[in-house]
Amino acid sequence: MSGTLYRLAAFTDDPNGGNPAGVWLGETLPETFEMQRIAAEVGYSETGFIAPAKGARRTVRYYSPEAEVSFCGHATVAGGVQMGRLSGAGSYLLDTAVGEVSVTVNQVEGEWRASLVSVAPEYRPAEPELVESVCELLGWQADELDLEIPPARAYAGAWHLVLACKTQQRLERLEYDFDRLKALMLREGLTTLQLVWRESEGYFHARNPFPVGGVVEDPATGAAAAALGGYLRDAGLLEAPAQLTIRQGEAMGRPSRLQVDVPLTGGIVVTGQAVGLEH
Repeated sequence: MSGTLYRLAAFTDDPNGGNPAGVWLGETLPETFEMQRIAAEVGYSETGFIAPAKGARRTVRYYSPEAEVSFCGHATVAGGVQMGRLSGAGSYLLDTAVGEVSVTVNQVEGEWRASLVSVAPEYRPAEPELVESVCELLGWQADELDLEIPPARAYAGAWHLVLACKTQQRLERLEYDFDRLKALMLREGLTTLQLVWRESEGYFHARNPFPVGGVVEDPATGAAAAALGGYLRDAGLLEAPAQLTIRQGEAMGRPSRLQVDVPLTGGIVVTGQAVGLEH
């Protein structure tokens, strides 16, 4: 299957920051086993496969090193930037496994950036038993949770468990049993944990364990950012329209910045830059 593989870091303007993603572009998508093989070989948390290589409407599928992922924000931003570089600024419509996602690509002061609009978000309160089990695996105590943002399952293309903590120090300490958390998340249908600390009304810090993809931690998670924005709006925890900034990846040495625009209704907009990586 012919195609070209690109490597970019999303949600950063520095190749040493952000979240690396593979972006494969070809005329038709490879077979499932071949996409999985390529993603494992690339080794990044996700690789996006996009076909055809030209045109305003395309199909995309996402793979971690271990499994297909329903939706991936950082690979979408990286893919958008790469499409913009090759085909020009403008709007692209991606057919994902969970629905249509539009991506607008442009250059700002010479730097490429892409904005995706997620599928319609959903949320529901997290079951106390689930929260207790996850907190036990993380080593979090119940009184360390910030209950002004109650634990919730949140969705904007993939399901995430949102847990907010009261202090930056709590967020900075992240240790967990990889295999046990992976097994629990697979049982519960969770893609990542969206662990957040709210520094101010519109400014968040996040960390995202991703053991179900074979990755200890994701340095920038666009899908979880969209899910968080949708949850905060639909639960009445912020007044839309609103804009959030999420900082992620600092503890990993790959600082990332995600801009989240929360409209009154509909999908959540996640914006970021992306830069090419040497390989």
